[in-house]
Amino acid sequence: MSQQQADAVVVGSGLAGLVATYELTRAGRKVIVVDQENRNNLGGQAFWSLGGLFLVDSPEQRRLGIKDSAELALQDWMGSAGFDRDDEDFWPRQWARAYVDFASTIKRQYLHDLGLRITPIVGWAERGGGFADGHGNSVPRFHLTWGTGPEVVRVFADPVLEAEKRGLVEFRFRHRVDELVMEEGAAVGVRGAILEPTDLERGVASSREVVGDFEVRAGAVIVTTGGIGHNHDLIRQNWPTERLGPAPSTMISGVPAYVDGRMLGIAESAGASLVNRDRMWHYTEGIHNWDPIWPDHAIRIIPGPSSLWLDANGNRLVPPNFPGFDTNATMKEILATGHDYSWFILTQSIIEKEFALSGSEQNPDITSKDMKFAFKSRLAKGAPGPVDAFTKHGIDFVVRDNLPELVAGMNAIARGPKLDLQQIELVISARDAEVDNKFSKDAQLMAITNARQYLGDKLTRVAKPHRLLDPDHGPLIAVRLNILTRKTLGGLETNLDSQVMRPDGTAFDGLFAAGEVAGFGGGGVHGYNALEGTFLGGCIFSGRAAGLAVARD
Repeated sequence: MSQQQADAVVVGSGLAGLVATYELTRAGRKVIVVDQENRNNLGGQAFWSLGGLFLVDSPEQRRLGIKDSAELALQDWMGSAGFDRDDEDFWPRQWARAYVDFASTIKRQYLHDLGLRITPIVGWAERGGGFADGHGNSVPRFHLTWGTGPEVVRVFADPVLEAEKRGLVEFRFRHRVDELVMEEGAAVGVRGAILEPTDLERGVASSREVVGDFEVRAGAVIVTTGGIGHNHDLIRQNWPTERLGPAPSTMISGVPAYVDGRMLGIAESAGASLVNRDRMWHYTEGIHNWDPIWPDHAIRIIPGPSSLWLDANGNRLVPPNFPGFDTNATMKEILATGHDYSWFILTQSIIEKEFALSGSEQNPDITSKDMKFAFKSRLAKGAPGPVDAFTKHGIDFVVRDNLPELVAGMNAIARGPKLDLQQIELVISARDAEVDNKFSKDAQLMAITNARQYLGDKLTRVAKPHRLLDPDHGPLIAVRLNILTRKTLGGLETNLDSQVMRPDGTAFDGLFAAGEVAGFGGGGVHGYNALEGTFLGGCIFSGRAAGLAVARD
């Protein structure tokens, strides 16, 4: 029997792995962290994120007049999750209650003590499906980190790197785990392949050339390897066709190539329970990155509510499938056309105020924590620099001075039917006729009026209603929207200590999982729908639970 080399081996150096390692080293435990990528990728996918955090009844909310509570947040969570599986949703239900409690009590202070700071404007994401007890956030809860994803990573990476200097942490990069080491039914380590060294920059797809093998023995194994977001074959294999319609033919990737889902199958083969594998969270507002880092690199538009949304045939999407309201319902309607893309039509006035792009690299002012730069870029006339660059270089954007030229440009990049100018003009004219009054029967304009009752939206996020064909607000802009792959909502089933479960309902000795590989907790804490700002928080909450449990044991 090989000798134990550490108290825990953490598989994956993303956010959940860093959080687990942080908690273990706080307790004086020795940790070996293995990752198939190089040190430049420390922090994983979280580094590329916008840094949104779901918080409940925060000081930032209260300053903006938002009345939130744990009870309201739990109502929203459960209405969105739609838990309906007796066995597979047993632990996710408990994780949901525990996570909402965390988000409404100690989460903000826990992060604040580590040095994390929040911007003053709270965003209103996933505004919902139209019913109080259904999907969506009743109030704004999307808190943007000052420093975006890199800052969320930093506040955990810094103490972990300090622990590395003290000898409590050993990183083994370019080590790919291929197998769990088992003894007497317990996980006691990992073994796999050593990949050839590389100094590639963060996110760039790396070689899988094997140069050796390894085995690590430890008191516990914590798996934090993420989901299946770049493995399009696995996404299609698990795609919920009956619920959302046929899998898209064209997918573009919102995560790097190393997000391949390998550890899900490895853990399942060792006896772990893998649940809710058909639950996913992909975005309908994906655009090709004109300056890509990884293969099929995509960016998500985080839209305000004003763009006119048309399907591939040129028909307006039915309520409440408006920008930023109900991701999965919109996905279903788009795919029901038999095509895998849709269109935004908007004006320069709308793009200037309402378009944000996901990704830390697409928000350099906030990512760099440069207050002067942020005020200048956000308040200046014109679209933010990264957004403006996409209008000039992005293959999904069409910018024209009039509608005939706009529709012609849309048809030039359509992957399906050619749009009829007369039909598009009728749709837009009907919508434009509704903006002369402060009230309307148009559900989207009603939603915009509601949004502008919230000060944060009125000041920074939602354009004043105007006619799309008014030249004073031009030029006209169309965006071809693609399906962007992103998050895995199912995963390894875990109890509230992040300990992996077996299919028979017993705990898997020595094996823990956190982050996306565990469905952000329990094997699917989000159920069918996410409320946004909950992915980083899920990594933090489940990684913390794993670290605390292993340190305690």
